Amino acid sequence: MRIIAGLGNPGAKYADNRHNIGFMAVDAIYRKHPFSPWSKKFKSEISEGEIGGEKFLLMKPQTFMNLSGEAIGEAMRFYKLGPADIAVFHDELDLPPAKVRIKNGGGHGGHNGLRSMDAHCGKDYRRIRLGIGHPGVKEMVHNHVLGDFSKADQSWLDPLLDDIALNAGLIFTGDGSQFMNKLTGGAPVADTAKAKPAKPASPGKSHIHQARGGGKPAIPATGPMADMLKKLLGKSDD
Repeated sequence: MRIIAGLGNPGAKYADNRHNIGFMAVDAIYRKHPFSPWSKKFKSEISEGEIGGEKFLLMKPQTFMNLSGEAIGEAMRFYKLGPADIAVFHDELDLPPAKVRIKNGGGHGGHNGLRSMDAHCGKDYRRIRLGIGHPGVKEMVHNHVLGDFSKADQSWLDPLLDDIALNAGLIFTGDGSQFMNKLTGGAPVADTAKAKPAKPASPGKSHIHQARGGGKPAIPATGPMADMLKKLLGKSDD
């Protein structure tokens, strides 16, 4: 048995919030795979089922975000699991919308749901960060996080959730990179640090001149052609 949990806040008021993208990911997995009807246990909505022949427990803690670890920790201990058997989906301000990153362990980065997870489950669980973007101004963060996804967001959100569900069997494979790379927004960011900067245009030369190479045509040193070209170009022997 392994646990896949989503972090979010319970109730219709929060259902479409950016902060609830973790719940949305778990709901998408539930719809794509054979899972039992939702029931209540461990202070959560839970569902048992299989993905690729392996047993999983889906969890949506109903404790509110700040106490998520209490619920997931209770289930972890009940099934005699360790942190390595848990994967948690959560929203990430520091990633652009649609970007996904996965890693084992690490810090909570100020995320209260992860802070609670660290306290009740240890730190070595699998964290799946789902980018929601940053509003750009610190004072706007609260309203951004607890605001609903816009209609424009559906263009990337729905395909991403579908990809998460279809590839959920890869979440615990290796370091998780196989899962991440299957996602619409999960391809690794290109490393531009080593990219060579484009050469600046040469002073006094047009782009067309540079595209043609900018060099002078070769002139034969001797012979009839050399004499003719020298007359045309007004060049005399030194």
